Amino acid sequence: MRAVATEACRRAVNGTDFLRRVKDETGFEFDIITSREEAELALESCTPLLPMDGRRALLFDIGGGSTELAWVRLTCGRPELIGYDSLPVGVVTLAERWGDAGFSADGFEAMVADVVDRLQSFEKVHCIAREIRCGGVRLLGTSGTVTTLAGVALNLERYRRVAVDGVALPSTEAADALSHLRALGREGLLQHPCVGPERVEFVLPGCAVFAAITRVWPAPQVIVADRGLREGVLLRLMRADRATSRYDARRRDVVRP
Repeated sequence: MRAVATEACRRAVNGTDFLRRVKDETGFEFDIITSREEAELALESCTPLLPMDGRRALLFDIGGGSTELAWVRLTCGRPELIGYDSLPVGVVTLAERWGDAGFSADGFEAMVADVVDRLQSFEKVHCIAREIRCGGVRLLGTSGTVTTLAGVALNLERYRRVAVDGVALPSTEAADALSHLRALGREGLLQHPCVGPERVEFVLPGCAVFAAITRVWPAPQVIVADRGLREGVLLRLMRADRATSRYDARRRDVVRP
């Protein structure tokens, strides 16, 4: 097994001390992975949803403490990571910063504007908006926010992964779903089957990040992924296990009398 920690422990002053305590009390040893490895793991898990057609893809993962961006060339075989970035804004950090103000129209727009500003440096380096206008970019989102928007757009009575993972959500339908969630207010979000009480504080901050990304990079559709970091870790473990098994088999063949 492998256990990993991400942005919260990267940023926290006592992140290392916290993980040492976790090891002492549970026996689990966590690696604090870099933002690049976090982006690579998310990309690894989402690769089967992307066509290897020589175009580009922008993968985004809206997390709790950060939002990961991966700019990818879809070559034959495996995708090539061109650039990546980790924005220090996620659903938890925005919720803590804006609180109840995030449920108002002005507060929501302020959250969006904040994230838009943070996206500009990545856009300036890679000129993704120009690539989108030329029709050569796939936009793929992996996070609870994106899957929630897909569940709302699909009018699911309850969330079902099989109905959401891999669906291509038109931008107009995503925007309608986002507007619907905003209109529900706190009480409506509490009752919504795709949200519920545990996530009510974090849905609109996540929607603000999504709105900012699609405002800066207005692709005609978003591929929705109900997979990400954990699946990427699992795939790497499986690949390493297969490689070890093949190596052991070759050694047995060599030493066999």
